[in-house]
Amino acid sequence: MRTYRLLLRSGPAVAAAAVLPLALTAQPAAAVSGISVSTTGSTVSVVTSACTQINGSWGTAALLGSGQASFSQGRQVALSGTTVSQSAAWSGVSPGTYTVVVMCSNGTTAGTQSVIVSAPSTPTISATATASPSRGVMGGLGGAARDVGPVTMGVGGALVGVGVIAAAWFLRRRAKPYRL
Repeated sequence: MRTYRLLLRSGPAVAAAAVLPLALTAQPAAAVSGISVSTTGSTVSVVTSACTQINGSWGTAALLGSGQASFSQGRQVALSGTTVSQSAAWSGVSPGTYTVVVMCSNGTTAGTQSVIVSAPSTPTISATATASPSRGVMGGLGGAARDVGPVTMGVGGALVGVGVIAAAWFLRRRAKPYRL
């Protein structure tokens, strides 16, 4: 009875403690707008969640160069994705500063962001020659990289035989302690 009352009294406090972290981390739905632009080499990509699908279209994204001022002058790509996330990408973009603009299908601007595409670094390739074992590692023969002779095999077999005989003698003597 005493345990039941204790649980009844502490129940609301435990429930409030469980819900509090969720309430503090939750963000309002209006804060999920804008765009996120990233570059990888000569590819520029944009991701947004602000657009809604109208007549099968999410909207269009444009990549504007330094001499371009309006949305229609840029390289345009249709957005693709789901209700959670829409994206577009441009490949083969030369180094420079660009502006990415996303227009949703309802005519609103989801966001504008500048991005810098840097020149790809040329990788340095260096080759060094190393000697490799002629036959490699022989996994089935103990991992040795060389053959063993008949003397080594004979000594190993003799050691194994002596071990088996010693183990049998020990177990027999242990089973019958009155014998010597």
